[in-house]
Amino acid sequence: MNDTPMNKLPHPPADEDRPEVEPTLDLDLAEFEEVDDLQALADEVAESTGEPPSAVPEAREEMEDSLFKARARIAELEKLEAEHKDKHHRLLADFANHRNRVARETDLAVALAEKKLLLELLPVVDSFERCLSSNYSNVEDFQNGIGLIHKQFLEALRRTGVTAVDVKVGDPFDAHLAEALTTTSQPGLADGAVAAVFEPGYTLRDLLLRPARVIVNHAPAPQASEE
Repeated sequence: MNDTPMNKLPHPPADEDRPEVEPTLDLDLAEFEEVDDLQALADEVAESTGEPPSAVPEAREEMEDSLFKARARIAELEKLEAEHKDKHHRLLADFANHRNRVARETDLAVALAEKKLLLELLPVVDSFERCLSSNYSNVEDFQNGIGLIHKQFLEALRRTGVTAVDVKVGDPFDAHLAEALTTTSQPGLADGAVAAVFEPGYTLRDLLLRPARVIVNHAPAPQASEE
């Protein structure tokens, strides 16, 4: 039996006098060797010890870098969008100005063409007025005057690009240049030939203004001789 008095026994150290002991985690070497995902093991160790894993700062830097690049890209796209909108508005304004200018030029060209045609026809009107105010001694002189005015009128049309379609009696009927009013039967003409020209046709350069109105010959079939 120990004779040491009870008051002489050593007292356990107080909490504040105890040395700090770092928390440890007991790992079995065999279990560690069987682990395939070391990063997952490190995360588990960090969660158990309360310390952040070493990969977190790197991931955070990567996320901040990606966020910075994304914001820079957004700013660049917004700038491009503003430039495209400005170009689009400028194109709309240029197109509106071009359309108005083309409309004015078209109206001016039509007005000039009408003026040119009327200037060619007004002398013909003057000739008709002189013819009507003249006193002809006979009908032949009057017919000669009308013939001269007719030639003057055709010459004015020719200068503006209008010419008569060349269709004469005896020519084969051409549906591209003439319109058949009716048919007739004349022995001296071939079947399908023009028998008469009722109204002449006219062309404006290469464009057909009005087809000629003609009468087409239709030769009857020969009758069988009687026995």
